[in-house]
Amino acid sequence: MAKSNLQFKTNYTVDRYVMVFQCFPTLQISKDEKFIFCTCGTRVNVLQIVTGKIVHSIEQDDQEDITSFALSLDDEILVTASKALLLKQWDWKQAQCTRSWRAIHNVPIASMTFDPTATLLATGGCDGTIKLWDVVKQYCTHNLKGSSGVVHLVEFHPDISLLQLFSSASDCGIRMWDLRSSQCLCVLQSHYSPVTSLAFTPDGASMVSSGRDKICIVWDLKSRTARRTVPVYEAVESVVLLPEDEDFSEVGVKTKEIHFITAGSKGVLRVWDASSARCVFTQTLPSPPSAGGSEEGGEEYGDPRSLTYCLPLPSSLRLATVTAEHNILLYQLPSFTTQQQFVGFNDEVLDVKFLGKGDTHIVVATNSSQLKVFDLATSSCKILYGHTDTVLSLDVFKKGSLFVSCAKDKSVRVWRQDPDSGQVSCVAQGCSHANAVGSITCSRMKESFVVSGSQDCTIKVWDLPETIPETDGDMFQLTSRVTEKAHDKDVNSVAVSPNDKLLVSGSQDRLAKLWSLGAPGADLALLGVFRGHRRGVWCVQFSPMDQVLASSSADGSVKLWSLQDFSCLKTFEGHDASVLKLIFVSRGTQLLTSGSDGLVKLWTIKTNECVKTLDAHQDKVWGLHATRKDDRVVTASADSNITVWTDVTEVEQAEEQAKQEDQILKKQELSNLLHEKKYLKALGLAISLDQPHTVLKVIKAIRQGEDGAKQLEKTVLKLRQDQKESMLRYCAVWNTNARSCLDAQAVIQVMLTHLSPEELLQYQGARAHLEGLIPYTERHMQRIGRLLQASMFLDYMWQKMRVTGAPARNVNSDNQVLESAGDQSEAVQSHTVPWRVNSNKSTLKRLEE
Repeated sequence: MAKSNLQFKTNYTVDRYVMVFQCFPTLQISKDEKFIFCTCGTRVNVLQIVTGKIVHSIEQDDQEDITSFALSLDDEILVTASKALLLKQWDWKQAQCTRSWRAIHNVPIASMTFDPTATLLATGGCDGTIKLWDVVKQYCTHNLKGSSGVVHLVEFHPDISLLQLFSSASDCGIRMWDLRSSQCLCVLQSHYSPVTSLAFTPDGASMVSSGRDKICIVWDLKSRTARRTVPVYEAVESVVLLPEDEDFSEVGVKTKEIHFITAGSKGVLRVWDASSARCVFTQTLPSPPSAGGSEEGGEEYGDPRSLTYCLPLPSSLRLATVTAEHNILLYQLPSFTTQQQFVGFNDEVLDVKFLGKGDTHIVVATNSSQLKVFDLATSSCKILYGHTDTVLSLDVFKKGSLFVSCAKDKSVRVWRQDPDSGQVSCVAQGCSHANAVGSITCSRMKESFVVSGSQDCTIKVWDLPETIPETDGDMFQLTSRVTEKAHDKDVNSVAVSPNDKLLVSGSQDRLAKLWSLGAPGADLALLGVFRGHRRGVWCVQFSPMDQVLASSSADGSVKLWSLQDFSCLKTFEGHDASVLKLIFVSRGTQLLTSGSDGLVKLWTIKTNECVKTLDAHQDKVWGLHATRKDDRVVTASADSNITVWTDVTEVEQAEEQAKQEDQILKKQELSNLLHEKKYLKALGLAISLDQPHTVLKVIKAIRQGEDGAKQLEKTVLKLRQDQKESMLRYCAVWNTNARSCLDAQAVIQVMLTHLSPEELLQYQGARAHLEGLIPYTERHMQRIGRLLQASMFLDYMWQKMRVTGAPARNVNSDNQVLESAGDQSEAVQSHTVPWRVNSNKSTLKRLEE
């Protein structure tokens, strides 16, 4: 009974993307602190902080990578520099380029910044020169030479009345430039590696510089000397001064002296007292499990959590940081608690699953040892540390708060999400495989066991405790209940039946095998083998309703198998490459498959028909999962993008039904208008329906009425230009048919008579339509000529026929009849043809010429 009311799905549309938006280490934030600006290849992406969605994407026309960009302090002007040595000024709210000009630099621009008035733009090139541009008057004002190597840092003094610019290049010095004289006032030398950032005090009297030489220096800008050198014991990428008017006693700030925050290679934020050169606060982060990690962070160099950029948000008293993995984190000061986190780059996505009671989150396995949990409402992300090598597969228990993962580190882990806070912790772990664990699945009825398949060709069943720990502090150590040598090659996929009694495994050895799980403590029992795929099996799934299972293979096919006799029931072919994932939807009556060709296909099992092909990825689609309500689907690909799809079958059907109802109402209205002889409204309504046959009916009705020719002329001339364009298009079609050519020629006569050639040729597609009218018009002309000749001959024969007993007629009168018939034929052919085909033909030829 349930299936009889089942509605097949017909289409999905993209609900949202979780996509790559940052590949460059720096970013900028708008003055109102609502948008984040970051670059990715040839684009500048504008990210809305509240929703996490990309609201604007500004792309270079020349398809050259952006090397630097700057946003004015009033948020009005965005300037980008590309490898094509072009500077472009953008109205970023409209995503339009308002101006572009050639940078006088001979090599790409490495850095740029606006002055506080948003009128001067400074650009630092890889050729060691600095140029200043007046963006209002649009000319180059200064060309500053003297730096050696790449000028990677330029900053204006906050007091614009001083007209000073600071720059740093590969020579490790900080140059102070006087813009009035275009001279270098001094070079501040104390760093032994490139200077990474500068921060000025509000009064402009002091400046703090940071470098990769593990020191920060406080400068007195009046005496132009180093006041204090602070050893920070890490390569610092950014330094930010703490506001003097805020209370930061929570992080150890007890005096009004200069305090600053450093962000660098250790991946933690630290607060320093400049007067005592002492660290007063160190941020605490969860320690990754990799060996060699410290409590403060990871390795000195190469740690994925190391910070590459830091930027203050003064209005909301927050701090934005960028990690080496292009993750953007927003911290609330002074507590340094993580408020939001955005993942700018996912790398290759290997698996994805919906998570949470209402499927409000997704958990993602990327080409790394960390798991990422995204909140779909805000795109905020939490990164989970636990595995020590690449995570390969995921699965979620029925309730949605507990999920499992497996990785190349030969381990499986069980995670729990707190439904209230959204926090995720690892609550159980098992390690006994001899090789990478490539597939994992969990029990369907209760949270009782987990099954894993490995590259060591074995399947393991892990029993979960009755009471699963709530936090990672009480992590439970899993032990395998059953270990079975299942295949001769890697086990690519495992799945548990809806009643938790059966298990199916798919392997690179081209086989799928059905196992009986039996009672707790019992071994696996092989029930049958499914043979038929020509290459390795990538995925296997049980139907949620019927006693069948589906398998997908590298041979590009999907097969449906019977659990009774292990025979192949159906084969679905349509992918051009390996089918990597499949799921049942619509209560087991349809399949969704994803492949190496980047396509997702929707199949109806009963008809073997591919209903819809979804194309939103450019590479292998490894991840595919549906919500428990079956109304949304998420796909994840090796192109780093994650796409959430929404089922729009009901919406489209409702729209189609409403459209049909509207068509019925309009047809009734059209019938009423024709009955009331309101021809103009009837013709306009028929054209709006875009139904040429209905328009033809209206034309016939007009011509059949009283004084049809004049009524048609009056009606056609009152149409709008777009309606006349449609009429011309329809006439080109009608003219191809002898039944409707008379009506077409009547309309064409009106248009050719009252519209000038210049006006007619302005119509969209007019030239093509007119060219298409000529050959058929000539054919109709020939047919009419033959018809007239035949009719005149018939008339002549009638005149020659003699009724029995009638008196004979003389020859002269017969000749007169024949001559008059010939004259009548010529007259009809040249003057009395109502549709004037001959006239239309000559006019069309003149228009063609």
